Amino acid sequence: MYNWSFLEPGGVNASCWGPGLGCPNASNPAPLPLPQSLAVAVPVVYAVICLVGLVGNSAVLYVLLRAPRMKTVTNLFILNLAIADELFTLVLPVNIADFLLRQWPFGELMCKFIVAIDQYNTFSSLYFLTVMSADRYLVVLATAESRRVAGRTYAAARAVSLAVWGLVTLVVLPFAIFARLDEEQGRRQCVLVFPQPEALWWRASRLYTLVLGFAIPVSTICALYITLLCRLRAIRLDSHAKVLDRAKKRVTFLVVAILAVCLLCWTPYHLSTVVALTTDLPQTPLVIAISYLITSLSYANSCLNPFLYAFLDDSFRKSLRQLMTCRADP
Repeated sequence: MYNWSFLEPGGVNASCWGPGLGCPNASNPAPLPLPQSLAVAVPVVYAVICLVGLVGNSAVLYVLLRAPRMKTVTNLFILNLAIADELFTLVLPVNIADFLLRQWPFGELMCKFIVAIDQYNTFSSLYFLTVMSADRYLVVLATAESRRVAGRTYAAARAVSLAVWGLVTLVVLPFAIFARLDEEQGRRQCVLVFPQPEALWWRASRLYTLVLGFAIPVSTICALYITLLCRLRAIRLDSHAKVLDRAKKRVTFLVVAILAVCLLCWTPYHLSTVVALTTDLPQTPLVIAISYLITSLSYANSCLNPFLYAFLDDSFRKSLRQLMTCRADP
C-alpha cells in the first residue's frame, strides 16, 4: 500500500523514496539518500514477506478449494481473506522494483492498478475480519444458548462476501482516480496527484483511511468480542457443560490472537497517521527508517493471516496432509 507513515507532501522528496507507492506529489528540491543498510534491508524484508505470503496463502487457497469438508461459512470468509492477501503478495514485487529503481518503471495504468491493489489490502483484511467476527459472535452465542443462527448458509455467506468486495471497491476508487504518473526531478513516479489545496486533500485522504480503514472496523471487532465474552461469562454452566467451557477458552484465545496480530500490524501505521496530521516531523534518516518498519509490519499482515486463521485449525492441517499425501501417491 502507499503507506506514507510520517511522510507529508514536500516531506521526504518528490521521488517518493518513502514507504510504498502512490505517495503525494511534492516539490522538495533534493532527495535524501537512503542509508546503505536501509537500502539493502528493505527489499530483502519485502521479498521475505512476499515469499512467505505466497506460500501460506497459496496453501490456504489450495486446501479450501480442493477439500470438500472445508466448504463452510467461516472458511468462505477465510478464503476471501486469503484471496486479498494473495493478490497483494503477487504485486509486492512491483513495490520492490519501484524501490530499487527509484522511479516508476511501468505505465500509468499499472500505477493505478497497483495503488488500488495496495488499498484493497489495507481495507479488505479488516473488513473481512469484521465480518468473521460478527459471524463468530452469532455462532458462539447461539451455541451457548442451544439454538441455531437463522439464515446462516453458504449462499448467504457468498452474498456477504460479494457485498464486502463491492464496498471495498467503492472505498478504494478515489485512490485509483488520484493515482497517476508525475515527473519529479527527472524521475517518473507513481504518485497521488491531489487538487489544490494539496495539503488539505492530503490530510483528508489520511483521515479517510484512518477512519474507514481502521477506527470503524477495529472498534466494531472490539465491541463484538467484548460483548461476546461478557455474555458468555453470564451464562451459568452446569455439570454437563464442559464442552461449552472449553469453547469459552478457545474463544478467549482466538480473541487475544486476532486482536494482537491485528493491532501489531496496523496500529503503528494508523498511529503514524495521527502523528503526520498533528506534527511536523523533520524527515531524518531515522524517521524514514521508522516509516519503512511501519510499512513492513502492515505488509506482514498478509503473510501472518494464513497462520492465524487456518494453520491453527486442526481440520485444516489434516486436510492439507491428506491432499499432499494424495498428490504424492502415484
